[in-house]
Amino acid sequence: MFNLKWLFIPCLLSAAGAQATSFVMTTDALVSLSMSATGGTSSSFKDDKIVLAAKADAASFVASEGAIRGAQLESALRHIRQTRVDLRYTDEQLARAILVL
Repeated sequence: MFNLKWLFIPCLLSAAGAQATSFVMTTDALVSLSMSATGGTSSSFKDDKIVLAAKADAASFVASEGAIRGAQLESALRHIRQTRVDLRYTDEQLARAILVL
């Protein structure tokens, strides 16, 4: 016997995921724009191999709300902070900026 509630649950989860994705994309764009305007990571590191290699780790970090910290992200955060000592962004802000590079 087919139960309709099993169709409802994936639809509900899909809708919630779309809203979360929209929020993340908006937040990422705002962080990127603010960092570009102030000479932050978006303009300085868009071609940096260390930073670009950390995109997957940055995605995991943001999605897990900071619980997952991959080695490439740690390396990129250290590299950014050593290169641009004037930046005062949190790890999450930098991870979000890496995602939009």
